[in-house]
Amino acid sequence: MSKKVAEQLVSMLVNAGIKRIYAVTGDSLNELNDAVRKEPALQWVHVRHEEAGAFAAAAEAELNGLACCAGSSGPGHVHLINGLYDAHRSGSPVLAIASTCATHEFGTEYFQETNTIRLFDDCSNYNQIAATAAQLPRMAQAAIQHAVHRKGVAVLGLPGDVAALKAVANVSSDENYFTKAAIIPAADELNKLAALINKHPKICIFCGIGAAEAHDEVVELAAKLKSPVGYSFRGKMGIQHNNPNEVGMTGLLGLPSAYHSMHESDIVLLLGTDFPYVPFIPQDKILIQIDTNPEKLGRRAKLTMGLHGDILSSLQALLPLINEKTDSSFLDAQLHIYERVKEHLTTYVKDKGKHDAIHPEAVAAELDKLAADDAIFTVDTGMCCVWGARYIRSTGKRHMLGSFIHGSMASAIPHAIGAAFACPERQVVAMCGDGGISMLLGDLATIKQYNLPVKMIVFNNRSLGMVKLEMEVQGLMDFQTDMVNPDFAMVAESMGIKNISIHDPERLANGLQEAFLYNGPVLVNVFTDPNALAMPPKIELKMAEGMAVSMTKLMLGGKFIEVLDTVKSNYKHLKELAD
Repeated sequence: MSKKVAEQLVSMLVNAGIKRIYAVTGDSLNELNDAVRKEPALQWVHVRHEEAGAFAAAAEAELNGLACCAGSSGPGHVHLINGLYDAHRSGSPVLAIASTCATHEFGTEYFQETNTIRLFDDCSNYNQIAATAAQLPRMAQAAIQHAVHRKGVAVLGLPGDVAALKAVANVSSDENYFTKAAIIPAADELNKLAALINKHPKICIFCGIGAAEAHDEVVELAAKLKSPVGYSFRGKMGIQHNNPNEVGMTGLLGLPSAYHSMHESDIVLLLGTDFPYVPFIPQDKILIQIDTNPEKLGRRAKLTMGLHGDILSSLQALLPLINEKTDSSFLDAQLHIYERVKEHLTTYVKDKGKHDAIHPEAVAAELDKLAADDAIFTVDTGMCCVWGARYIRSTGKRHMLGSFIHGSMASAIPHAIGAAFACPERQVVAMCGDGGISMLLGDLATIKQYNLPVKMIVFNNRSLGMVKLEMEVQGLMDFQTDMVNPDFAMVAESMGIKNISIHDPERLANGLQEAFLYNGPVLVNVFTDPNALAMPPKIELKMAEGMAVSMTKLMLGGKFIEVLDTVKSNYKHLKELAD
């Protein structure tokens, strides 16, 4: 072969369907960079921070199935770690190319030398270093296969000197095999499950992201069982739409309706979910879990049955065994509660707040109205997740991306970069916290450099809002949660990005509409209410009660007077919602 190893790797990436590499180039990556330059089918996306590149790759992988990022030796690939942790825990197939110092310097504590095997061991399904030209193609093929089929990160270590070597023909397959299989529980287990379901009148279905491809089957099963359907945050976009029996989310960001449905049922059917919040799962009910990963069965609660299967195939096999129920009283009661909950959710939408204290609920509701039916939303961890969970509706075409398992700050902007590259025909809306956007602010320059038409909405509450609330719930004085922010609009302007600042609620609708009509990237700096309450209703009520009782404990130079006023005005609403 006349190719260099780097050129051989680039050809393999293209054959696997990878369209771009998110990276910051550096000396050990120069051969790979040059090989990408010569290959028109592969794009090098110059991010400003490797962490942003890993997040962007994670977003593209979640939307399109496989993506790639790279980091140069030492600090370059070390910066990938947080984004790769997020991708790996989310099950996003990402190939990370970790360039290293030259092989003859291994073990000498050379400049920028790291042990990539140790470094990436906890956030990858595959993690190897190609020390010879003959190893590279076999390892690259294996890494891609691992990323796709084990749904996570694969790390390919590429020393700079190996990238420059003459390529050696691959002794294993040059192709990748992206196959699928139907996984169905054994017939006797399905019969036992059907008998159990047919015996009990009150069934609640709770879905995670693993049920997203089985939307129609979930709706059909719920109709036969007269069953309410709840879902996790990750499951929302796949389950909520065109579902007459849906009762919303439960969990830390959820609503009392789904919680109530699960706790009032005889059986809770957990479909494709590894829901981590044990206190929200009723431990005194008949719990049945179906998952493609059998090692996850029963690790959150004591199950009556745990079955190994993908949700689509399992429900298709189960549905003919289910007797249709005629009594809809349980379902009707849960839907009635859900309607009340949805009415309460409009409280802070109808009242949009005041100057520099715009209700974030109103902002999210306005985004939901303005966004396209197939929009991609990205949300920063914390308050933005709450508003996205409660006010952005599923249409069956929308996606919502966030650091839902790893819980990292600063994901909204880099996820939006990956989404905009992966789906250039779709609208991308980044719901950013002021804390989150501050952390990777430099990658606004990436958005401008590639003119990505992302709509960046900054929920600027001048604090680490969720952490502040958590401290107050615990009866602690919030400390080091306030933020002295730059003028985000001026920062955007300095980078050549259109910007809009919204201080008054009367300006909210027109300001956001202006942003959505603009053909290009826009940053909208919305000054939201720093005292917005974002916990689940019962926790909000507990917080309100605790703050009202122990305000003297929290008082510090009059700082919490405004919080007390907020609590007094919202207390009645919170109690109704919690009840």
